[in-house]
Amino acid sequence: MATRAPRAAAPVVAYVLHRYDWSESSLILDLYTRELGRVAVAARGVKRPYSQWRSVLLPFQRLHAGFGRAAASEVPAEVLTLRSAEWAGGAAMLTGDALFSGFYVNELLMKLLARGDPHPALFDAYACTLPALAAAADSEPEAALRAFELMLLRHTGVLPDLAHVTQTQQPLRPDARYALQAQSGVVTVASADEPGLNAQALLDLQAAIDADDVGALQAACAGDLPALKGMLRAVLHYHLGSSPLRTRQVMLDLQKLERASP
Repeated sequence: MATRAPRAAAPVVAYVLHRYDWSESSLILDLYTRELGRVAVAARGVKRPYSQWRSVLLPFQRLHAGFGRAAASEVPAEVLTLRSAEWAGGAAMLTGDALFSGFYVNELLMKLLARGDPHPALFDAYACTLPALAAAADSEPEAALRAFELMLLRHTGVLPDLAHVTQTQQPLRPDARYALQAQSGVVTVASADEPGLNAQALLDLQAAIDADDVGALQAACAGDLPALKGMLRAVLHYHLGSSPLRTRQVMLDLQKLERASP
């Protein structure tokens, strides 16, 4: 009896997070979707000069992608086969510093979000973050990055309630300052010399997170960027473990070259 061909799923909105060489003419793509989370997809023939997908399967571009199961012998069981891909509109391509920021966001998703684990609100936050990075105006990119980091930590289940001291679950005091730590959560800052945030700043962050309001979260982040950046960097480093972020290292290397150049 003939084997039935695998049926393609209806197209979904997707973004390319990463691309791996699979063969001389094909790629394995890590796609990020709202319905399925991260999925691995084989794109056959995409590296050929005449492939219509060459100009479509690019990072940071909103796509309509359709995929289905491949024959058992073709690719690993967890890898789907790309059936269709079309550009779905959206923000302009990222360039310059915004490009590095975009790759940084993609790498965070690759390292901290398991495949097949959908978080629709996190996907929406990602879709809102890319235009903010493309705009690259004033402090907006930094605020967008901090907001996305918070949403990622929240939806992967490792961000404590910012409206309470973590160890005691007591509400924040208006006259106190607080810090976010990787192991202890929200703690009271004892010294004025230590970096910290006032209670209202943390309450504003938590309110925006609870509402899944990315715009409000970006605005709340904008007022305390230096302190927030240091705290979130430490928390992310803790949860990433010994796996360093390649994008951060590349940026540091470029900064060293710029300082060394005459």
